[in-house]
Amino acid sequence: MKCPIDGATLVVSERSGVEIDYCPQCRGVWLDRGELDKIISRTEAMPAQSHIEGHRNDDKPRKKKRESLFGELFDF
Repeated sequence: MKCPIDGATLVVSERSGVEIDYCPQCRGVWLDRGELDKIISRTEAMPAQSHIEGHRNDDKPRKKKRESLFGELFDF
């Protein structure tokens, strides 16, 4: 399948049981019918993570950026 943006060949990757078509050149992502629903349901099912992890030298709590399922899915 070709990218509708730049015509490059799309690459298929499976992440968490969801097949994702993406363009390695423009990094566009295309989902088939129902795949977005799967991603959303898996995101809702993820346990809550603590935002605070570790300490700096001044003993103030350091906030950690929460990783989401989207970040994991689209990190090619």
